[in-house]
Amino acid sequence: MKRVVRCSKFRHVFGQPVKNDQCYDDIRVSRVTWDSALCTVNPKFVAIIVEASGGGAFLVLPLHKSGRIDKAYPTVCGHKGPVLDIEWCPHNDQVIASGSEDCTVMVWLIPENGLVTPMAEPVGVLEGHSKRVGIVAWHPTAHNVLLSAGCDNQIIIWNVGTCEAMITLEDMHPDIIYSACWNRNGSLIVTSCKDKAVRVIDPRKETIIAEKEKAHEGARPMRAIFLADGNVLTTGFSRMSERQLALWNPSNMEEAITVHEMDTSNGVLLPFYDADTNVVYLCGKGDSSIRYFEITDECPYVHYLNTFGSKEPQRGMGYMPKRGLDVNKCEIARFYKLHERKCEPIVMTVPRKSDLFQDDLYPDTAGPEPALEAEEWFDGKNGDPILISLKNGYVPVKNREFKVVKKNILDSKVTKNSENSKKKPELTNSKSEAKLEEILKEIKSLKDLVSSQEKRIITLEEQMSKIAI
Repeated sequence: MKRVVRCSKFRHVFGQPVKNDQCYDDIRVSRVTWDSALCTVNPKFVAIIVEASGGGAFLVLPLHKSGRIDKAYPTVCGHKGPVLDIEWCPHNDQVIASGSEDCTVMVWLIPENGLVTPMAEPVGVLEGHSKRVGIVAWHPTAHNVLLSAGCDNQIIIWNVGTCEAMITLEDMHPDIIYSACWNRNGSLIVTSCKDKAVRVIDPRKETIIAEKEKAHEGARPMRAIFLADGNVLTTGFSRMSERQLALWNPSNMEEAITVHEMDTSNGVLLPFYDADTNVVYLCGKGDSSIRYFEITDECPYVHYLNTFGSKEPQRGMGYMPKRGLDVNKCEIARFYKLHERKCEPIVMTVPRKSDLFQDDLYPDTAGPEPALEAEEWFDGKNGDPILISLKNGYVPVKNREFKVVKKNILDSKVTKNSENSKKKPELTNSKSEAKLEEILKEIKSLKDLVSSQEKRIITLEEQMSKIAI
């Protein structure tokens, strides 16, 4: 019986590392033990968490600044402890958030052409966690909304524009949170925890709407992400330490839609998902390969496509948003692989003979324009991503001016006082009139005193002149 090969336009996707002169060399990548990607990328910059003495730091490089990076190159160095996670804002390519062992989240505004001097002053400091902060995740569609999760087992959702903690999710996780991810329109979050449970949470109602205990039975860390159709994809380990990929429907978490067994390596699998093509890329920490799968509606739902292999193991990985790719070369993904001393871009390409724009590879994708303001989202509104076409390539739009306005706690007191004064205007007027009369009387008496003293001085001067004669 002939084996039927499944037809897919992504079956022949292949990965290719760039030439050496396009890599970023001589970077001291952080040795922190936390299982984060250590790298984040957007169409302007690549940011990498690096080793730093006496605190935490990360490097921000313009994409074109490849080659050897000078040891004296300026870093973002405001944290007092090692940086654990960083993420670029999806709505402003110059704004980046960082979480650290010093229990704070900091928001930074990077100059348009990159750093010239070390940056130690953030535009906003978000303080609310009592232990180290290992996860930061920007809201996909609402402006200035940021999620942070710490080792205090809490999730805090911030309004970055005012540096206020708007929602604090306590008592939902009994242990360390391994991952937290928004869904496509940012109405729900999915988390994975050390207690082996995966939870789907409505953050504004502060309720768990779906939960699966022991989603993966192994003790090693899990990851969970939302897919475009609302299903949840998890990576974890079996009881026999085999790495697994599983697909779940949040409306029925009793049984997984499918579970895919892989290998027995012990590196945590970091999933990177492309919502436009429904392809998920799995990068294992310490692995030297990237596996990719296509998610479909037909059984077996998760279809293995291929593996990109190399000789060097990866310490971390950055994933370029779709708007930063070269559509003329049929590039459908670009990774920034962290080695011990360098960052190496890897380009994923679909081989096509035609030079024309490939509509099927590049459906409209999420652009940088937010669908909602922070206040609208906190008030209960939802908004799908505002899509843009990549037909003529991505043209960067002018970033909105980023401002952080800290609320003054005295404002409320001032307004209360002003309200009280409005309630009693008549009393205030009569009091002020009485005071004015009192002041006028005092002035008159002082004038009289001055004139009498002047007369006395004149008479005394006359007497003195007579004595002198």
